[in-house]
Formats: sequence, C-alpha cells, structure tokens
Amino acid sequence: MSGRDTGEVTALQAALAAEHAAVYGYGVVGGRISEARRTEARAAYDAHRARRDTLAREVRALGTEPIAASAAYALPFAVADSAAAVRLATELEERVAGVYSDLVRATTGALRREAAGALREAAVRAVRWRGGSVAFPGLAERAGAGTDPAATGAGAPATKAGSASPTPASTPARTPTA
Repeated sequence: MSGRDTGEVTALQAALAAEHAAVYGYGVVGGRISEARRTEARAAYDAHRARRDTLAREVRALGTEPIAASAAYALPFAVADSAAAVRLATELEERVAGVYSDLVRATTGALRREAAGALREAAVRAVRWRGGSVAFPGLAERAGAGTDPAATGAGAPATKAGSASPTPASTPARTPTA
C-alpha cells in the first residue's frame, strides 16, 4: 500500500470510528429527545448507519479490515432530558463534520466528493440541532473553538471528563491522524 493509500485508510478508519460513535450517540438521543424531534433524530440515526456501512465497504475495498464499534461509549455529559439530547446531537454532528473534513483533505476523486457530501450533511444537521450555523463547519480552529483540529473527530477516545463526543470507554487515548 502506498503512503497515499495509508493516509486514505487512516482517514477512512477515523470516519468509520466517528460514525460508530454517532450511531451509539443517536441511540441515547432517541431515548431522551422530545416527541416533536423524534423523527429528526431517527433520520439522523439512519443516515449515520448508512454512512457507517458505506465506509466499512470502502475500507474493505482498500484491503483493510474495518475498525469495529466499541461495546460502549462514554458520553461527554449526562443526557437526562430533551435539551441535553439536542446538545448531544449537535456535538455528534460537529464531531462527525470534523472527521469528514479530515477525510476530504486525505482523499481525491469520488471518495473526496463523498466525504464532502457527508461533511455538508453533518453541518446541515448540526445547524438544525443548534439552531444556527458556524463559519467553517468541520474546522473547529476556524470556527473560533480554539481546539486542536486533530482531536476534534467523533469517536476519538475520551481522556478526561467533558470530552465532546461519545467515545469508546475501553480505548486508550490517541490522536487520529489524517
């Protein structure tokens, strides 16, 4: 495998890990979200499941075994009511957008177009959940968040309380690379 292929696989695996975390997170969102937004949460859950399955196929097509979902993920905060579920959904979409931004940078051609589409979809869902937009979806450092862009991907393991996305509870700390 060439260096470029290795970078693509790494970015694809990071996106797949983010989608695993998003699917898990939307399971939590669905259990706490108000009836008025349940259809929206279900649509997002289904969209992330479809993206996850597509990414797994892409990873296999490059001759690599797709990263598996963790059995459990740590949530960044308690999700006790609908307002917290909306906050979690927003966080999930922002994190997924960040990982797809990395995938756009690491790929070319059809895969890049697909990653850009996934980034756009996550950004639109984040706007709907948040009720407003940010200047550069998926690019936390440009949106003024002041965070390390390499650490903004959903599914990046939690290393301290207050982590911004559901993360594998049993995975050691690491920084995704793209």
